[in-house]
Amino acid sequence: MIVRPEGGPRVVVGVDDSPGARCALAWAIGEARIRGLPLLVVHAAPLPAHVAAAGQLGCVTEALQGSGEQLITQLLCEVADGSPAGVATSMLSVVGEPGATLVRVARCDDILVVGRGERAALSRLLRPSVRLHCARRTRATFVCVRPPAFQSMLEQLSEGERPGDRFGIRRLSQRLWGPDRV
Repeated sequence: MIVRPEGGPRVVVGVDDSPGARCALAWAIGEARIRGLPLLVVHAAPLPAHVAAAGQLGCVTEALQGSGEQLITQLLCEVADGSPAGVATSMLSVVGEPGATLVRVARCDDILVVGRGERAALSRLLRPSVRLHCARRTRATFVCVRPPAFQSMLEQLSEGERPGDRFGIRRLSQRLWGPDRV
């Protein structure tokens, strides 16, 4: 058994409601299990500009944090049927810019994991890339996980899918880490 001092290395994974985030979470769970590290699942929701201008911060930030916690719980259920066995898991839901929040949360000895998705040019202009922000600014070991590239692979994985596994991520993680480990 590995005993690490408080504040030792962790696997920090940033999540949202996207296929890339689900793949990143599955990868982070496996990496935390292999290395015997704790897992910190982080969801950061940016504060809408109209809310900041209106001055209604209190109830909106509480609602954003609550929905972030629900999202993290839902993703853990989809990817690992709840809290992953054998991994000390904690959650953090904050209001702030996702890239800046992940860089601030991840320490030097951590592994920072994010998902990569395909976005259109207009989306990239309106919303900055969390992946690029983290890659340029983090001092932690940075890992970017891309969803499977082949549509046929996703179709094979989603055959006989359960309602809670709409992207086939649980089956993918079972193939990667084995059915007894997920």
